[in-house]
Amino acid sequence: MLPYWRLSAYYFFYFGFVGAFSPYFTLYLQSLQFTAADIAILMSLMQVMRILAPNLWGWLAERVGVPVLIVRLSAVASLAGFGLFFLTTEFAGIFVGMALMAFFWSAALPLIESVTFSHLGDQGHRYASIRVWGSVGFIVAVLGIGHALEDLPITATLWMTALVLAGIVLCAFLVPDAAPPAVQRVPMSLRQVLARAEVRALLGACFFMSAAHGALYVFYSIHLVDNGYGKALVGWMWTLGVVAEIVVFLFMPRLMKRYTLRAMLLVSFTAAVLRFLLIGWGVGSLALLVLAQLLHGATFGAYHAAAIAAINQWFPGKLQSRGQALYGSLSFGAGGMFGGLLSGLTWDAIGSAWTYSLGSAFALAGLLWLIKGWRPVLPSMPAKD
Repeated sequence: MLPYWRLSAYYFFYFGFVGAFSPYFTLYLQSLQFTAADIAILMSLMQVMRILAPNLWGWLAERVGVPVLIVRLSAVASLAGFGLFFLTTEFAGIFVGMALMAFFWSAALPLIESVTFSHLGDQGHRYASIRVWGSVGFIVAVLGIGHALEDLPITATLWMTALVLAGIVLCAFLVPDAAPPAVQRVPMSLRQVLARAEVRALLGACFFMSAAHGALYVFYSIHLVDNGYGKALVGWMWTLGVVAEIVVFLFMPRLMKRYTLRAMLLVSFTAAVLRFLLIGWGVGSLALLVLAQLLHGATFGAYHAAAIAAINQWFPGKLQSRGQALYGSLSFGAGGMFGGLLSGLTWDAIGSAWTYSLGSAFALAGLLWLIKGWRPVLPSMPAKD
C-alpha cells in the first residue's frame, strides 16, 4: 500500500523548514551585526550545496541502493549542523554550521522524490497530491513563526527552526523503503539518457526557469516595500503564491491525465514570461501584483510537478536518484544561484523593472529551448494499401 501520509508528512516538514529558515534566518544574522556581504556569503551556501551535494548523494544511492538510509542519515546530520548555531555567533562558526547543514539537507530531496515515485509505481499522477503537503508546511511555518516573532526575540527563530528539523528526522525514520525497480532488459546508462535532445532541453530550460525566479526570491519583498506596500501585505502576497501552488497541485492528477507533460511545461514557461513583466512594470497596481502571484501556481506548481514526472520517466530504475539530483542541482542550484547573483548586480544598475524583465527573458529562453529541443510525439499513420 502507498504510505501516503508518511510521505506527505516528510514533505510537510521538509518545506516547512524552508518557510522557517529562508525568511527569518537572515534577520537573525542581521541581529548579530553581520554585514550585508557576510549575510550574502552565508546564505549563498544553500545554493552552492544544492549544486554539489545532490549529485554526490545521488551517485552514492545508485551504487549502494539504500536511498532511505541516506535520507535518514542526512536528516540527522543536517540537524547536527544546525546545532552549531546555538554554540557560536562568530562568522567562521556559523559558516561551518551552514556548510554542514546545507550539504546534508540538500541531499535528501532528490532521494525522497525517487523513493516517492517508486512507491507510486504506475500512480505517478498522484505525486502532486503528496507534494502539496510541502506547500502547506511552508505556509504553516512562515505564518506561524512570523506571528510568534511579534512577541518573541529573534533568537527564538533558532529553536523553532530546529524543531522543524527534528520533525524531518522523525518523518525520515517513518518513511519505508520502496520495492526495488524491476531490472530492465536493456539497461540504459546516464550518458545514453543525457544524449536525448528532449532530456537536455528540459534540463536546460529548468536552469533558465530557476534563473528567472532569482530576482523574485532575493528582492520581491524589498521591491514591494520600496513601492509603498506594507510588510503585512508582503507576507500575505508570499502566502497567496503558495496557495495558488497548492490549488494547482490538487488538480495536477486530473491535468496529467488530460494533457501531455510537454504541453503543461510550455504553458508554465509562457506564464513565467508574463509574470515577471507584471511584477517589474505593474508594481503600481495591486490587482496586477495579485495576478502575478496567482501565476505562481503555473510557474512553480505545474512546472515542478511536470518536470519531476518527466525526469521520473526518462531516468529509469537506479538512475532515478541521479536524474533527480541533476534536476535539482542544475535548476534550483545553478540556475537559482546565477539568477540571484545577477539580479544583485543589476538591481541598482538598471533598476527593478528591467531586472524583472531580465527574468522574463530567461523564462523566454527556456520556453524556446523546450519548443526546439523537445519535439511533440506525432501519432503514427496507418499504412496505405
